[in-house]
Amino acid sequence: MLDRLNSDIKNAMKEKNKIRLEALRMLKSTFLENNTSKSPKEDKDVAIAHVKKLKDSLQSYPAGSSEIDKIKAEIDYLVDYVPQPMSKEQVEVLITNFLKENEGANFGMVMKHVSPLIKGKFDGREASELVKSMMG
Repeated sequence: MLDRLNSDIKNAMKEKNKIRLEALRMLKSTFLENNTSKSPKEDKDVAIAHVKKLKDSLQSYPAGSSEIDKIKAEIDYLVDYVPQPMSKEQVEVLITNFLKENEGANFGMVMKHVSPLIKGKFDGREASELVKSMMG
């Protein structure tokens, strides 16, 4: 993924797209930091965490702020580095199938099965609420 990122950085430099360049450089920095850590994570997980942090930071700025627009643009440029999001219906199907195959499953069992399948693709809190509502 780092090779692709370096290539995209070169292209952003050629295009003189400052926001895209800044977003890609920050992601590269995050990857390099991860690679030198004592317990490095997978590139996919690093990208997911970085984009989530950007999304969470949106709430720190007042509505209509130019910084919000900049961060949203950065997120748009980084979308290619994270898994495609899952719809609520897709997650409901995962939960339903697990419940059919595992009668008597409790909340923890369902979440343990579903969580790795939706990581970075669907909000965990929302999935938790879905499981609760589907279990009764």
